[in-house]
Amino acid sequence: MNQPFTHGSNYPPPLSTNGVGQTNFGAPRPADVNGVHNGMQNMNFPPPMNMNRMPFSQATPLSQSQGFPNPNPNTSQAGQPNNPNSQGYPPRLSRPADISQSMGNMHVYDSAPRPSIPPSGVNSQNAPPHMGGNIPQNLPPPVGGNVQQNLPHSVGGNAQHNLPPPSGGNFPQNMPPNLGGNAPPNMPPHVGGGIQHNMQPPVGSNFQNLPSHPSSGVPSAFSAPPSSNYNPNLQTLHMPPKSASPASAINGPPIPPKDIHPPIASTSGLPGQYLPPTSSQAPPHFNSQMQPPTPGSLGGPHGLQQSSQMMAGASVAPPPPPPGQQMLGNMPPPPQIGQHYVPPGQPGQFVQQPGLASQPQPGYGAKKLDPNQMPSPIQVIEDDRVNRGGIFTTEGRGKVPPLVTTPFICEDSGNANPRLLRSSMYNVPISKDMLKQSEVPFAIAVQPLAVLAHNERPLPIVDMGEQGPIRCNRCKAYMCNNMQFIDGGRRFQCCFCSCITDVRQDYFAHLGADGRRVDASYRPELSLGAFEFLATKSYCKNDKLPKEPAFIFMIDVSYNAVRSGLVHLLCSRLREDILQYLPVDTSRQGFEKRSEIRVGFVTFHRQVHFYNLHPSLTQPQMLVVSDINDMFVPLVDGFLVKVQESYELIDTLLDQIPRMFADSRETETLLGPVIEAGLDALQSAERTGKLFIFQSSLPILKAPGSLSNRDERNALGTEKEKTLLSPNGNYYTKLSEKCVAAGCGVDLYLTPNSFIDVATIGEITKLTGGSIHKYQYFQADLDGERLINDLLQNVSRPIGFDAIMRVRTSTGIRPTDFLGAVHMSNTTDIEMATIDSDKSIAVEILHDDKLKPEEGAFVQVALLYTSCSGQRRLRILNMALNCAEEMTEVFKACELDTVVNFLSKYYARETLRSNPKAVREKFTGQVARILACYRKKCSTSTASGQLILPECMKLLPLYANCILKSPAFQGSSEISLDDRAFMMCALSSMSVRETAGFFYPRLIPLTAIDPNATAIPTAIRCSQERLQSDGAYLLENGMQMFIWVGKDIDPEWVQAVFGVDNPIHIDVDSTRLKDLDNPYSKRVRDIVKRVQAEHNRQMKLVIVKEKDKLEPIFAQFLVEDRSGLSGSVSYVDFLCHIHKEIRALLS
Repeated sequence: MNQPFTHGSNYPPPLSTNGVGQTNFGAPRPADVNGVHNGMQNMNFPPPMNMNRMPFSQATPLSQSQGFPNPNPNTSQAGQPNNPNSQGYPPRLSRPADISQSMGNMHVYDSAPRPSIPPSGVNSQNAPPHMGGNIPQNLPPPVGGNVQQNLPHSVGGNAQHNLPPPSGGNFPQNMPPNLGGNAPPNMPPHVGGGIQHNMQPPVGSNFQNLPSHPSSGVPSAFSAPPSSNYNPNLQTLHMPPKSASPASAINGPPIPPKDIHPPIASTSGLPGQYLPPTSSQAPPHFNSQMQPPTPGSLGGPHGLQQSSQMMAGASVAPPPPPPGQQMLGNMPPPPQIGQHYVPPGQPGQFVQQPGLASQPQPGYGAKKLDPNQMPSPIQVIEDDRVNRGGIFTTEGRGKVPPLVTTPFICEDSGNANPRLLRSSMYNVPISKDMLKQSEVPFAIAVQPLAVLAHNERPLPIVDMGEQGPIRCNRCKAYMCNNMQFIDGGRRFQCCFCSCITDVRQDYFAHLGADGRRVDASYRPELSLGAFEFLATKSYCKNDKLPKEPAFIFMIDVSYNAVRSGLVHLLCSRLREDILQYLPVDTSRQGFEKRSEIRVGFVTFHRQVHFYNLHPSLTQPQMLVVSDINDMFVPLVDGFLVKVQESYELIDTLLDQIPRMFADSRETETLLGPVIEAGLDALQSAERTGKLFIFQSSLPILKAPGSLSNRDERNALGTEKEKTLLSPNGNYYTKLSEKCVAAGCGVDLYLTPNSFIDVATIGEITKLTGGSIHKYQYFQADLDGERLINDLLQNVSRPIGFDAIMRVRTSTGIRPTDFLGAVHMSNTTDIEMATIDSDKSIAVEILHDDKLKPEEGAFVQVALLYTSCSGQRRLRILNMALNCAEEMTEVFKACELDTVVNFLSKYYARETLRSNPKAVREKFTGQVARILACYRKKCSTSTASGQLILPECMKLLPLYANCILKSPAFQGSSEISLDDRAFMMCALSSMSVRETAGFFYPRLIPLTAIDPNATAIPTAIRCSQERLQSDGAYLLENGMQMFIWVGKDIDPEWVQAVFGVDNPIHIDVDSTRLKDLDNPYSKRVRDIVKRVQAEHNRQMKLVIVKEKDKLEPIFAQFLVEDRSGLSGSVSYVDFLCHIHKEIRALLS
């Protein structure tokens, strides 16, 4: 069963097995190896291929062979004690006899001397803790209960409260360790309906001093199982070097936290909220160059006159609310410019946010705006569920779908399911100037392989025969229900370019009385918005149908990986928990129950080890490649196998790997050559596939793709930030391009104890359509279950290989920008080595001509990919939009979830091109201009001092502030470089549903639940004011999960859920809830399980007690509150700042 070798004449032929136990490198040579040990098979091999190659060492019995790992770490290969400082290469010496007895029937063939690595030099375990790992617990408790009080009004309004300016406005920089695992967000609050909200901004931002929380302590690593003498049934062959070729490396970062915010009440998003115009000044804000408004710009339509009346203590009656709106209670006038509230115990003092400009000025006391009156995301979500849940049909143009948090069943009636394709606006401005004036981005979010609801119809597959799908002759758009048939059905007019194309004879059908084809209802491409075509050979590389894809598991077996328990965990769980759940092609008849995916295994540290698992073998074979500077694959046949055919060999191999490397003392690892090896293996087998790489440390070994430590967290937030967040060199970028061309995706599972340079090695996952999972300070007993669940989710979800996507639009608009885990070799084709069901791409669309309202606008997304069964397909997604001539129509049909998804990805990319301050100001400015346009064009009848928010965008200020608070944007010394780069990498491929939940976490009460219920309880607003000391709450954003327990909680509830009689005794180090047999324990565990199931990442559960040292980390996710450590303002303060910006723009 030998296969032709694809490397060329200078490479040795691949390893093959003739089925009778003899292993050959190509054709048999005259000189056979006669050394046989314990009945071992004979080995034939060729002489060196050229003069530059190091010749094969003559094979000898195992007792005399070279290159096999020394089983005794305390002795050299010559039997002498190892020198711990030796870095040299030991001479080739004969093996002692006892090794041959202990290693059993294994043959070892080596081509190069093997270095002796000292056991010393292990990576330091004292690095600062990161998110995603295990958290030290010895942090001082925060100063809790910073209650803010409002100063009373002065009689007559003439009293002045002078507050001193802040002293530097610096906040403590010592942050507790970062928490949580890596998991994408889901079920968060969303934006949707809400009537105009007229609000006058209050003055002053309330800030508080927070104690510093030094972090210390690093958890001990998990110990690997001890090694023992055994008799492994494994043949080991050390391969000769090939020639020079590059390689690559990879690692990943943790996740950062946020700060405590003062209590802020929540709102229910009342429709038609209205605030009377009063004299006010916005609080300190992000732009330090912004100046306070002049008195004439301050309140209502009367400007300076009204402001003077209020200074004199006159009572000014607010104007009546506009029709259809209601007034938000009796709101007293807000304070004067620069007025701040004084926390109790600190009379006459306030804290200014870093980077915010505001000078305290004389004024009078006033009540603060009630956060309960602010638009509520919780209310918006619940209203949309009530009003728009159920069945959603997609007929017609410009129909706005339900929110991503609303459960609905989609009936495809001509437009693609919104789970697959969403637009930021469904009434498109007719001209470029109108779109620019609105400032709302025209973008689509494409998640082409998204999983549909269980009772939604799967996409049909249409086989158009050998001639392939019907397409337009000019723009090459695919046949869809928006094409117009003319001339009795003999021709059709393209809806994208208006070109007329003849209909193929085999596709002809007559037209009915309505002008539609009589067979339209029977053909998916003429009646549905989403469907698939079966691709022909012309859509395949070299006009050859593809083979089944492959998964290659590449395991780091260095000292750190063995010591943490990673190697033992993977080898013990891969067989039953992973390989039994490889993806199946449910859409292809005959392939619904078995997976056609091939698998291969590689281990690595200073060398790369390949394993031959050919079904004809009785035992697996190891082949070692020592020349890491010239990586190649020593075999093709037998490396990638079907699990069903080689199950026993795989089982034997996974049993032996932990034993072989249990005494590993290799502390330096590589990564570049590992990726090169996986890429070469897939190319040699002429398959596409994915590499699952498990990496434990920074690849510092001198090899292609080696990296150095450049962790400078103090540079985040400065001009140097964009350099540190960009890849260090272009090696991995170039390697990514090779992987994309070969259809080789890369997923990284990182278990570092220190800096691993995610910004550099994450580039290869970002460009190949892969993903990064990071487990800082990994310990198998604490983090192992989370890693296995992440891996299981990854290998079992729907996936496509060697994908190319193109977006076509109708005349007058065109796609211009593409954001996501993609590679662009030209301006039109989006290339992805792999794309799974959780990956989403954002596409910006701009005008190049004026649109005609009666014709509408059309978008078609075509994805060409290879299924997991090796079938080449075309997935077609269509969308029809309306065209609007009035700005009010544009704002009526905007979809805020998609707007937030696009803006967050766009400005995350901008941070790599500009300084952080400029990016934040640009983003805040765009939000203000969007709302100012609506105020100017759509609400001219109201007073100029009122804040009017559009119905569909009333939560835009909230989400904007949450984006600025996000770890992906927040640059400070409290966040590590790896944390920041990791979050930016994860954000780049998040779906619309994930970004909404990521930026506004879900806070679920756990104590007031019905133990007999099954649904997840309704969430509450993310504010500390919502937390009660006698309650418990679950907070999650798809990446982190917390359970907060109040100090006055009912001991009976604590006993039922945690198994202890007092909250003090709750084990905060535990990452899972106890399995107790009572209704409350089952209900809480069911809620946690359901929340986990909604996300594509397994979140690490962190238990936080009130007033505990971990509470500041939890409080950072209460996004409606102020964050002192990160220097971010509260929701109310940011809304006031946006109001000031709007008024400045309008004036």
